[in-house]
Amino acid sequence: MISSVKTYKDVNQGSGMNFRVQRIEDIYAERNGEADEPHQHDYYTIILVKDAAGKHIIDFNEYSLEPNQVYFVSPGQVHQVIEERQSLCYVILFSAEFLAESHIPCYFIDDLNLFNDHGHTPPLPLSNREVEHLSDLCEEMLKIQNSDLKYKEEAIGSYIKLFLIHGNNACTLKNENPQNQEAINSILKNFKNLVNEKFQEWHQTSDYASELNVTPDYLNRVIKSLTGKTAKEFIQARITTEARRLLYFSDLSSKEVGYRLGFSEPANFSAFFKKNTGFSPSKLNKRP
Repeated sequence: MISSVKTYKDVNQGSGMNFRVQRIEDIYAERNGEADEPHQHDYYTIILVKDAAGKHIIDFNEYSLEPNQVYFVSPGQVHQVIEERQSLCYVILFSAEFLAESHIPCYFIDDLNLFNDHGHTPPLPLSNREVEHLSDLCEEMLKIQNSDLKYKEEAIGSYIKLFLIHGNNACTLKNENPQNQEAINSILKNFKNLVNEKFQEWHQTSDYASELNVTPDYLNRVIKSLTGKTAKEFIQARITTEARRLLYFSDLSSKEVGYRLGFSEPANFSAFFKKNTGFSPSKLNKRP
């Protein structure tokens, strides 16, 4: 467990609501332009960027913060927005509880494939028309949020679902065979769940393929068609991301991190980490 990274647990402190919509300009003013420290949320975060300059760091990967893009950040991901000037953005926050309250099933989020649990989480580029349409949805959510409208939670839930559907339609990732859409989406969802449960024990694609009753080659092709990574790369990214978090934010030694992630020998962990990051664990670790 990461103990020292700042964690935001309440979506909307003191309100009892499990959602919040904000203009990032207001956050910028509240913080006097100072960037927040690296942190994580216990809820989902969407950042729609109309105009900005700076960078957005998610799980140690740096992305250029610029106009016409949208970020989808999952619960538990460590991120930090660093603005060079005041941005024009919307931030949408909602919890898993809010999804349940809005009758939005969890598989809906999984099937969209917009939120990644770890590793590379690049922004989705948008056209001017798409940005304006999604901005209109955000403005409607702001109006409802600040109103006394009865059933405002249900209304916001409908708008968030519509936002996610439009975001999915704008996504450039395509499936290799549309006729197998449901089947391969199911494989991806089950694979991602397995990786999150077993990545500390299972490091080989064959372990996951066996559990999913498919061949390693087929699993690699399916995962690559949907995420741009092979199953092996996906597994390694999950292990590497957790290693980075533990090395940087916890008080565990490099040796202890390696053992926690299923490496019986510190040298094997060090070699794995250096191969996947380009540097040794000691660069991030606070302890020898």
